[in-house]
Amino acid sequence: MIETDSLISSLRREAIEAPISGIVDVFNYGRHREGLIPLWVGEGDLPTPSFIAEAAVASLAAGETFYTYQRGLPELREAIARYIGRIYGRPVSPERFFVTSGGMHALQTAFRMVSGAGDEVIVPTPAWPNFVAGVGISGARPVEVPMTFTDKGWLLDIDRIAAAITPATKALVINTPSNPTSWMATAEDIAAVLALARRHGLWIIADEIYGRFVYDAPAPAPSFRDVIDDEDRIVFVQTMSKNWAMTGWRVGWLEANPRLGQTIENLIQYSSSGTAAFMQRAAIAALDQGEAFFAEQFERAKIGRAIVSQGLSATNRVRFAPAQGAFYLFFSVDGVEDSARFAKVLVDEAAVGLAPGTTFGAGGEAFFRLCFARKSADLEEATRRLATALMRLAR
Repeated sequence: MIETDSLISSLRREAIEAPISGIVDVFNYGRHREGLIPLWVGEGDLPTPSFIAEAAVASLAAGETFYTYQRGLPELREAIARYIGRIYGRPVSPERFFVTSGGMHALQTAFRMVSGAGDEVIVPTPAWPNFVAGVGISGARPVEVPMTFTDKGWLLDIDRIAAAITPATKALVINTPSNPTSWMATAEDIAAVLALARRHGLWIIADEIYGRFVYDAPAPAPSFRDVIDDEDRIVFVQTMSKNWAMTGWRVGWLEANPRLGQTIENLIQYSSSGTAAFMQRAAIAALDQGEAFFAEQFERAKIGRAIVSQGLSATNRVRFAPAQGAFYLFFSVDGVEDSARFAKVLVDEAAVGLAPGTTFGAGGEAFFRLCFARKSADLEEATRRLATALMRLAR
């Protein structure tokens, strides 16, 4: 009988070293706690709207259950182009868009295009852990560059990023507005990152998924598409998950220069062989008919932001920068250094689920991420419970 350790040791290093998600660890710890308010994952509490689900049902009823286009249904690619053109105020070709099985699939496709064994990819942190893990699984080495935390906000240090560039560096990952910090790049940040990438011949993997969740400035957030030229090495990743409550549908897209189309199509073919047609029909409905629902989602998040910010600030036990975008409060607690352990304490003592900052990389160890994209009553109760627990437990 082969020993388990022998089985594991025979696997590829990238597979063995794929990290356990700190979010999932706490999620599993408190998953079945009665009365727990779950604020640990990046999704709201509204189900997918019926008009989106009905489009999928109609597709299934029509028999759309066969293999489909690797690049995505032409109708969906056209709907994405209409949507992006409408939001950003300029026309864009459907040939720039490639449908993927969720945002993570778009991200993995991007990483596989631009990096591999022996390469490095720079990731400003704290960051969504799937960036660092995704780079590692692709065979490249993630290089974490910590951002600077101040009471006025998180700051991206361009000089620090520049200092991290080596001959092995192939790409930069820029997520704005950010998960988990809710930092939002300024137009100047965008221009500086692009200038750096151009100077060193680097790719930019641009995750602008939360670009419409902007609170104290005009939306959408500053974007690389504001300054992009045709020869720029920029790949955008996107998802249907956040704006339209479709986290479980696993539909996203990748946007790139059409000259990369055949390469992207090949990578999709050899990873997923295309996204189910009925899911794509649902995505078309969301993009074309979903503005009212997005507006509802945004208003709930805006109210939620105020509830948790004001409530936790009143304890005088936490420190955070105001959320500029996305729908997270990323806060530290006085006297708490091990957020992974304390997140489980809060499950037990407050019946509130938070994501520990340790999972978000360098600079996030002492923080917690709270998702405020929920109904007010839940957030008010969660804030009350957290405030009580922090006053009792944190020193």
